[in-house]
Amino acid sequence: MAGKNHFSVSDRFEYLQGLVTEFQDTDSEEAKEQVLANLANFAYNPSNIEALRLLQINELFLDMLTEENENFVEFGIGGLCNLSMERESRDLILQSGGVPLVIFCLSSNTDETVLSAITTLMNLTTATSRAETTDSHAALLPHTEPAPQNLASVFLEEAREELQGQSQSAVGIPLPKNRRLLFLNVIVPGQSVNAEIVI
Repeated sequence: MAGKNHFSVSDRFEYLQGLVTEFQDTDSEEAKEQVLANLANFAYNPSNIEALRLLQINELFLDMLTEENENFVEFGIGGLCNLSMERESRDLILQSGGVPLVIFCLSSNTDETVLSAITTLMNLTTATSRAETTDSHAALLPHTEPAPQNLASVFLEEAREELQGQSQSAVGIPLPKNRRLLFLNVIVPGQSVNAEIVI
């Protein structure tokens, strides 16, 4: 495999640590944006996950979700979206209380931020986190763009199908008492789509 660079975990760690140091040391918002964008992209490569985890990059990404700079938020949620595809990183995001911060991104005016937030919530949804990740969508989409609407519909439909498959309840047969019915009203200008999800 000539021509391919293979870096050790320590090499990756050193390089990524340099990016984090640059982010912390610079006063330039543009430079910070560039570093965040790079870190978010590196989070997509499974070879970088261990080094990113050691550097606690998930915490940096979570911190960006409350910033006023929309690019910080977009790159932060994009990085979390990439990290959340890997089980241990997903668990770290959940343990850090990241779900409310991700939910906050659903109200962004930037479609990329909303798409990444929905995808991150999909990735963070487990048997134990489902109530927290799906309870949030009462006013999911004030956007007119079809991409966020479509992705939210997929998320809600998958959640409903999974829960219906688990409950095996027929119409007219009450659900077990430890379940509750969640009514979601996805708000889109000019229309309203209702969904029922059993939790």
